[in-house]
Amino acid sequence: MKITLISPKGPLYRVRGGIFKRSLRYQPLTLPTLAALVPADMNAEITLIDEGITPIPETIDADLIGMTVITGTARRAYELAVRFRSQGHTVVLGGPHVTLVPEEAARHADAICIGYAEDSWPALLRDWAADHLQPVYRQAPDFSLNRLDVPHARRDLFDSRQFLTQAVFEATRSCAHACEFCVAPTAWGRQQYQKPVDWVIEDIRRVGQKRILFVDLNLISDRNYARELFTRLIPLNVQWFGLSTVLLALDAELLELVARSGCRGLLLGLETVTPESLGDAGKRFNGAVHFKDFIADLHRLGIAVQGCFVFGLEHDTPDVFDATVEFAIDAGVDLPRFAVLTPFPGTPLYRRLDASGRILSRDWDLYDGQHVVFQPYNMSVRELAEGHERAWKATYRWSAIARRLWRARNFRPLALTANFGYRFYAHNLHRFYTCDWPMQPLPSLSTDKKAVSSVVFQPPKSSARTQRTVCG
Repeated sequence: MKITLISPKGPLYRVRGGIFKRSLRYQPLTLPTLAALVPADMNAEITLIDEGITPIPETIDADLIGMTVITGTARRAYELAVRFRSQGHTVVLGGPHVTLVPEEAARHADAICIGYAEDSWPALLRDWAADHLQPVYRQAPDFSLNRLDVPHARRDLFDSRQFLTQAVFEATRSCAHACEFCVAPTAWGRQQYQKPVDWVIEDIRRVGQKRILFVDLNLISDRNYARELFTRLIPLNVQWFGLSTVLLALDAELLELVARSGCRGLLLGLETVTPESLGDAGKRFNGAVHFKDFIADLHRLGIAVQGCFVFGLEHDTPDVFDATVEFAIDAGVDLPRFAVLTPFPGTPLYRRLDASGRILSRDWDLYDGQHVVFQPYNMSVRELAEGHERAWKATYRWSAIARRLWRARNFRPLALTANFGYRFYAHNLHRFYTCDWPMQPLPSLSTDKKAVSSVVFQPPKSSARTQRTVCG
């Protein structure tokens, strides 16, 4: 039995290594985890393909092909599914997009997996081997990660030389918060699932590296669990990087423990410098934290900050871009990152914008956090697209990089390398992020503040049949 697991990529990352060359990529955890869940008694030969690293061949020697799908890669996954099914392969789709819009995904596959796959994926494989494959497999109602019998990811199935690191770990899943634009609460609910700390520590020991990455959405969501995990990390003498909300600023004891456990970098969803926009994002709790003071505290403890900001919230006006750039530089954010607000299908944001007729495109290729696919409230589509690109370029000028890292007192090689990579990205947006214009608004646009005429960005006239221009 031969099984091939594929992570398709959107247009940006389909080229070899994407914008960020191989040296800045970390190994994805989804495919190695799915490989580990294949029942051992099936004696399957398993192949993993990450399209951001390896081109997908026209034909694949496999009996079953499984693909994990996010919204930005959905169209590519469907294209591949058509090809492989026509060649006689059984095709299974899973992942966030499939969980969000299962009816759509089911039209392109022999079977789909909805929700987390620890139980449903092995069941699917056994049914397939017995020639009783069902069209839909769902996450078990009593799903839990709090068990020691879950196998560890098959990292060995990827070539370690293709990634910055294979030391990628997961302790928890989902998040207790309900941010309007976030996929997690819609797809998997607000319950956080936790792996036993013993299991996590054993996974880290097995890999044996001293610099590790946690991909959990919010490592501090459960304070007691976080305390146990961080305390157990101390004797391992590792340096780790992960994600957290800014609520960590309100717990000085936990913050000190984070530093003592070896944390050297945190990704923080700062989202916006416009206070009124925090309510738009469903992150009013961010307003309880003074961002600059928190970033200064993290730097004092030797923790670098990747600050993530989103543009296009309801209270954002055209001056938000320059204000955000100024904040990122003045606060010494080690690695700022910007995204365009994206209404992923099924989320409360999508439902709200769809109800008011403000969704401008359902081309999933554009749902990558860098394209404008909806009508903003306080600016035009063009203003949002161009302001987003301007913020990237201004933040990653040589002088801006120097000022930020000087304030952060961070000239470590990893920080420099990451900034140089993001600088390349910022100054090549016009090459990688394009969309077809004119973009036609969908029917029933509401009278929300912007006139219908402002919904469509009409570019300069061109003799080309379809005008292509920068869209973020």
